[in-house]
Amino acid sequence: MKEAPAGSRSEVELAEGIDVYAWPHNETSTGVMAPVRRVDAPGALTVIDATSASGGAIIDAGQVDAYYFAPQKNFASDGGLWFALVSPAAIERIERIAASDRYIPEFLSLKNVVDNSRLEQTLNTPAVGTLVMMENQIDWMNASGGLAWCDARTRESSQVLYDWADRVDYATPFVTNPDHRSQVVVTIDFDEKIDAAAIAAVLRANGVVDTEPYRKLGRNQLRVATFTAVDPDDVRALVACIEYVVEQVS
Repeated sequence: MKEAPAGSRSEVELAEGIDVYAWPHNETSTGVMAPVRRVDAPGALTVIDATSASGGAIIDAGQVDAYYFAPQKNFASDGGLWFALVSPAAIERIERIAASDRYIPEFLSLKNVVDNSRLEQTLNTPAVGTLVMMENQIDWMNASGGLAWCDARTRESSQVLYDWADRVDYATPFVTNPDHRSQVVVTIDFDEKIDAAAIAAVLRANGVVDTEPYRKLGRNQLRVATFTAVDPDDVRALVACIEYVVEQVS
């Protein structure tokens, strides 16, 4: 892929000798989302890091060879455990490399992962609470309408924020290209006359937490998660809170 500035994404570029093309489905720090579609390169695998998008954005699993994620975002659980949808081609690659003379540390062995998965066990023991929370979330998702419902819900929540930022004169979506905007993490830039850090501090002091931006970006912005568990009406309430705080501090 070409290099892309923060707040945008690059596109896949095919090249000789590449046998794996990999990228994140969603960039949690900046609020950029990339499409999930198979790379048209015979013999190459398409691998997607999906931790912050899985369970919140619909995909065609046939478009990937490995779609892997930890359950601490849309699945409302904890990290320390990961899951993957893996194609037959990826399984064949894993087993072929494992049978070669390549050195692979046991802890990084995907063959170990495959073998343990087929035995319905894990190499190390995850916290039971992680599994219980994920099971409860999946039951709720399925009872509500499945992944299509989750996808529609996160799109609604994120669009509330994007529409609001387009409407007011002191905020703009950090991701300027609508096609690049994430539906599960929204980043909003504020005019220099508005201190976004002060807004986040006032919100936090009043029980509205975790709207701070990714610190390494160093931008005057707020970052809001619109994961599946977030009610769209709560996002509308957040917008009202932000507007009230802006009126008081500006």
